[in-house]
Amino acid sequence: MDKLTVISGCMFLAADIFAIASVASQDWISAGEAEGALTIGLVWQCQTIHGRDRICTPPRLPLVWVITFFFIIMGIISLTITCALLMLSHWHQDTMKYARWIAFTGMVLFCMAALIFPTGFYINEIGGQPYKLPNNTVVGSSYVLFVLSVFFTIVGLLFAGKVCLPG
Repeated sequence: MDKLTVISGCMFLAADIFAIASVASQDWISAGEAEGALTIGLVWQCQTIHGRDRICTPPRLPLVWVITFFFIIMGIISLTITCALLMLSHWHQDTMKYARWIAFTGMVLFCMAALIFPTGFYINEIGGQPYKLPNNTVVGSSYVLFVLSVFFTIVGLLFAGKVCLPG
């Protein structure tokens, strides 16, 4: 296994971890007067009312966020398979080309999710418009982690592409 394969594998693994962490966290959107008053995620929606304990419930997601969630989960599965194929490429060199195509599929899924997610800013809890958040609302750390996973997937593909070029 050469250095570029190891680097691309590390990039894909980092992207996978960031994507999993972003889905698991509830801080995709922070809304409300006080910071952290309402945080909305793809799995949990948490609210703090007048300094009391935080209450988390499953959110009622708009269809575009359900599609986003599906694309991210499929992208995570793609990157996990890619990491396994990259490890197998140490013994079977031909698995490298399959890893590259599956990673490319994961990147496309992540990019689709990144394009679709902002169209859901219209929900009542946020009160915005597609692709436009209101002034008192910001994207949270989970969304930043997701964007980092997209970035690491693209960089990993660049390194994997150098490995797979015909000699």
